[in-house]
Amino acid sequence: MPVTRALPMPNAAQPPSPVSPGRQRRHTLPASEFRPLSPQDAASVFEIEREAFLSVSGECPLYLDDVRHFLSLCPELSLGWFEEGRLVAFIIGSLWDEDKLSAEALTRHKPQGTAVHIHVLAVHRTFRQQGKGSVLLWRYMQHLRSLPCVRRAVLMCQDFLVPFYQRCGFEVRGPCDITLGALSFVEMQCPVRGHASIKSLTFPLFHNPLLAF
Repeated sequence: MPVTRALPMPNAAQPPSPVSPGRQRRHTLPASEFRPLSPQDAASVFEIEREAFLSVSGECPLYLDDVRHFLSLCPELSLGWFEEGRLVAFIIGSLWDEDKLSAEALTRHKPQGTAVHIHVLAVHRTFRQQGKGSVLLWRYMQHLRSLPCVRRAVLMCQDFLVPFYQRCGFEVRGPCDITLGALSFVEMQCPVRGHASIKSLTFPLFHNPLLAF
């Protein structure tokens, strides 16, 4: 006897095919996403930062309470890079209202300020040496251009990181007035208005985990 195949009725509702949680996650989360951070991201931020900084210098730019502090006061001055929902790199900044950085800048957010103090930029250890630090910094500078009050970005870094930031459009202002233990820093700045386009920047082929204090 011939075998007949049962066909669905024209108006019959078809049940959805079962989807495993893993496959559903891949289809519902963007492959790559840049967005401001929130206090709920603080633990993930500090996990990356602690591994990147404490193991090398023994100091962290921001500890967990500091991370929560700035992500509560000025989340719009942060930027996280997420891949399939996982934080892989981030920047945290706050507003500053003086010409040069001082010790107060390490813990304060000055809402009336026109300079963004970049406290920290870090990349998860499994995503380093891929140029992500450079790309994230460029995206962050573009984000700052959308904030009318911001005129420049400032940061402090160790000597060996100066060439990296120069390639990203920052210029040296001289020795920083802030020291942390035996560590000394160089202060750098970059204008936000008229910031260089991505085509004019030369991104390094490597990424060092210690990018900014």
